Amino acid sequence: MKVLAINGSPRKEGNTSTMLMTVLEALEKEGIETTLAQVGGTTIRSCISCYRCIERKDKQCSVKNDCFNELFQQMLEADAIILGSPTYFADITPELKALIDRAGFVSRVNGQLFRHKVGAAVISLRRGGGVHAFDSINHLFQVCQMFMVGSTYWNLGFGGRQGDEVGNDEEGMHNMADLGSSIAYLLKKLHT
Repeated sequence: MKVLAINGSPRKEGNTSTMLMTVLEALEKEGIETTLAQVGGTTIRSCISCYRCIERKDKQCSVKNDCFNELFQQMLEADAIILGSPTYFADITPELKALIDRAGFVSRVNGQLFRHKVGAAVISLRRGGGVHAFDSINHLFQVCQMFMVGSTYWNLGFGGRQGDEVGNDEEGMHNMADLGSSIAYLLKKLHT
């Protein structure tokens, strides 16, 4: 079993990364293979509405000059996908939004490639807007017929702007460890 976590934050070692790593550590304790990929801070483009993915049905986006197709291939190979983002004006980062739009579309036009995969959203925030960002990610999972995993509370963690302050959010970090355990539980049930 493979779990892919994708960090939508341009800060590779900030709050979102800390939260994702906590989830991945819990999964690794359960013997599950994990990978952390980076989309935040890349030059990923938004969907250009060319509809070539509909014509070609080759499980790829026609835009080849960014990291999308490589990330999408990793998403296809994963049994579970965790998408993490800081909260930017009550939503996810533009890089993660571009990945979601393109991945959702390519998946759907190629026969629902994400159907019955496991999905989880992880959001870091300073004050407010995190629930809307959380919903933005979960909309992808729902429209792609994925199984969404929650935790003991919303998958949110509070931290300041200066990096890795989310580690001080005891409840948020406990939720991340529990989220990892819950994903492992579901994956094991699905693969028995």
